[in-house]
Order: sequence, then C-alpha cells, then structure tokens
Amino acid sequence: MQNFGIQEALTKLGVSSTNLGASTGKKWLRSAGSSIISYSPVDGKIIGRVQATDEKTFHKIVTQAQSAFKAWRQVPAPKRGEVVRQIGDALRRNKEDLGKLVSYEMGKSYQEGLGEVQEMIDICDFAVGLSRQLNGMTMHSERPLHRMYEQYHPLGIVGIISAFNFPVAVWAWNSMLAWVCGDVCIWKPSEKTPLCSIACQNIVAKVFAKNNVPEGVSCIVNGDYKIGQVMCANENIALVSATGSVRMGKAVGKTVSERLGRALLELGGNNAIIITANANLDIAIRGALFGAVGTAGQRCTSTRRLIIDETIYDEVKVRLKKAYSQLQIGNPLDPTNHVGPLIDQLAVKAYRSALRKVKEEGGSFVVNGGVLSGKGFTSECYVKPAIAEVKNHFNIVQQETFAPILYLIKYKTIEEAIELQNGVKQGLSSSIMTNHMQEMEKFLSHGGSDCGIANVNIGTSGAEIGGAFGGEKETGGGRESGSDSWKVYMRRQTNTINFGETLPLAQGIKFDI
Repeated sequence: MQNFGIQEALTKLGVSSTNLGASTGKKWLRSAGSSIISYSPVDGKIIGRVQATDEKTFHKIVTQAQSAFKAWRQVPAPKRGEVVRQIGDALRRNKEDLGKLVSYEMGKSYQEGLGEVQEMIDICDFAVGLSRQLNGMTMHSERPLHRMYEQYHPLGIVGIISAFNFPVAVWAWNSMLAWVCGDVCIWKPSEKTPLCSIACQNIVAKVFAKNNVPEGVSCIVNGDYKIGQVMCANENIALVSATGSVRMGKAVGKTVSERLGRALLELGGNNAIIITANANLDIAIRGALFGAVGTAGQRCTSTRRLIIDETIYDEVKVRLKKAYSQLQIGNPLDPTNHVGPLIDQLAVKAYRSALRKVKEEGGSFVVNGGVLSGKGFTSECYVKPAIAEVKNHFNIVQQETFAPILYLIKYKTIEEAIELQNGVKQGLSSSIMTNHMQEMEKFLSHGGSDCGIANVNIGTSGAEIGGAFGGEKETGGGRESGSDSWKVYMRRQTNTINFGETLPLAQGIKFDI
C-alpha cells in the first residue's frame, strides 16, 4: 500500500511506536496502566501503542494542574491569548502532518483531516480576539452612592472528554477558550485515537516551554472509560466537557451532577434535511450527499434523514442514486476517494445491524449497503453508503447509527415536515432546502426546528467556529466554540461597591440602632 508520508508525519509530530499516555506538559509520566493499541482503520495495521493512565497517576496530574491554575489565572488574559496565538501558528506549520495522522488514525479523508486541523487554527484565532473581550457589565444600583457590576473569573480545572470522530478539533474548541479564560485543562481523548493526543500535546508543549507557561496548564490522560469515570467523580475538576454518545453523556451528567459540578455535554444527533418543492435541487443533493457520507457518516452532525416533499420525492431519489453511484470508496489518504472506512469492527457491526433492522421494520433500499472487500480495501472496515425508504417512527430511524445510512421520508405539508424533523429524541443539527421565504421562516420560527443548529440552503454538517455549537433534548444542551460559549468556562460574580458615608439597605429596609 502507498504510504502517503505517514511515517514521516509521525516522526515530525514526535509520535513513536510506543508512547507514554499521561503528561503534565513539561514531562510524560509512567503509570501502571495497560497498553492501548492504535490500529488504523485504513489498513488494519498497528500505528503505535500508548500507555494508559492509572488512577494514582491521574491524581498526581490533578495536583499539578491545581498548582498551575494558581499561577496561570494571574497571567493577564491578553498575554494568555498571545500564547494561544503562537499555538495557532504552530498548528499552521504542522497542518499537513497532523491532518495525515487524523486521517490515518481515524479514517476520515485527508481533506477532512486538514479541515479538522484548520478548525483548530480557527478557534485559536477566535480565542486570541476573545482574550481582550472577556467582558462583564455594569448596572445601576437602587441605593445612592453605590455601584454594581458583574465580572467573570476562571473556573479552575476543565476536564475534556473527546470522541474519536473529531480527535483533535473538539479538544481545541474547549482548551483554547479555557486557556484564554485562565483555566487549566486535563484531556482524556478517545482510546480509539490516542496518537492524535500525543501529537497535539507535543505541539503545545513546545509553545508553552518557549513562553514559560506553568507545568500543568495542558495535561492529558489516555485511557478507557474507567479513567473518564475517575475524572467525572473528582471534585477538584470544576467543569467536565464531554463529547460522545447519549449513553455516555447520561453517565457523565449523573456523576458530575451528584457532586454539584458543571457538565458541558455534546451528544448524539439524528439530523434531517427538509427538501421542499421550492428547493434548488443542485444545492440540496450536494448538501445531502456530503452530510450523509462525509466522514463515512461518523459525524454527530451527519445527515441521517431526508424529509422530501412528495411532489419531488421520485426526482430526488433518482438524483441521489446517481450521485451515490459516483462515490469512490477507499484509502482516505488518496485524494481521489470520497469515503474512507468506519473506525473499527464494532462500528461495522452496528452498521450491519441497522441495515438488517430497516428490512425487519418494513423499509426498502434505494441503494444497497454492505461490507466491502477485495482490491483497494485493505481492512475490514470499509462499507458501502446506503439509502433506505422508511417511516420516521421506525425504531431504527429513531436511533443514531454512526455509519453512512441515509433514510428517505415523504411529507405533504411544511408543517408535517417540521413535525417529522422534530420527531426524534435528539436535537443537534437541522436544515431546510428552499427558496420560499415563508417556508424558511416557519422552519426558523418558534414553532420550527427544535435543534440547536438550524440551517437554510446548506447541509446539517460543517459548522463554523464563529457560532455556538450544540444541541437540545438528548443532544445535551451544551454549547461550545464561538459566540458567548466562553462563559461556560468561567464563573460569574456580582459586585456591589458602597462609596458613600452611610449604609442604606436594599429594598428600602430600615434597621436603625
């Protein structure tokens, strides 16, 4: 198989065949944890091994992070922003190599790998500007010679639990904002993509060393769900930001809430595009295609359902079938391929199960799925994107399957379409394809989409970092990335100052002695 420069990229990123998995920034720590093996879904080969973090080592890291926070919070926010600016520059220099590693370890196309690193660069740029805009507000007091205002202070330690499908970007969304806010971070990456975390820590460590950043501002702890449980239960971690399945999010939320900590949850999606009779079908087909097959359907914003006006349903079906026939599936590092592999055999099993359940519940296939083998498919993780005609109430349609399976559903009225769109437990991303103003406004109104993201004439996938990212219902309700998402990484404080010579009480209460 063509190497595509993977080994050279690993060397430049400081990733070896065996790696320690716990770090406080300045040094890597040995622990008693077992070895995590990273297999590439591209060819099934072992990329490297990472030592998992045991509980004892985790607590050492927490202690170091606590110490670092005391110093880091005293650094002026614009100075913290300057460090993040340099991280953005370092990511620019390492973009191609890190993009290759993301593609090879996770399985997404190289172009998507580059795009993910670009998201990291973009959030760095956003955070640099934010470092001079951590604004509070002033208010008028009801008492004479009093002043009131609000200000924001850093929380402390932010725990970050990320998923395999975006092995570097989601960490950056959280950490860059947390760092300019004055927090310190402990990152538990997915055990399916541990080498990406090693590479990121190496990049950041060089920048931190150059700027004399305290040891413990950037920490990582590799391991499985057990070390994640330890993180969630630790009372010294002020905020746990977790990205993953609904099942995982419920466990995280329960553990963190029991100790009255804060949780930011970004969980599953069951995203739909409504295609109306007034849509530009060239745009609609393109948006649906990328949304459904990009990252092999393993994005939380992947398009799962197409809700199509019955008058254009057959035309959309024919055009989609033609578009799917032109997809190239294979090694994601090869730029001629559109679709890479699923992450592992568990994902393939879930994909097969979903195909079977579609038939069991009475659905039919427009484009048949199946596991691919033979020439060009160098692992058992390559599958064929499928399209099925279903009803929205089917149990399998109500679930999120992390695979390239697209469900087609008919509707008669725009009101019915919106009801179908909202008729799932998840509420992350949604879209409508229309050039009709009233349809657009109904979709965006109070009675419209109930998702955290609602788009017009673009797909469900591919959010920009300038806007707040997150969803409602079982998606968790959290918000990351842009807008005022920074506030979740800080604590709000109301301040009242009396600069007079007396002590008037609020609400005009009299208390004379």
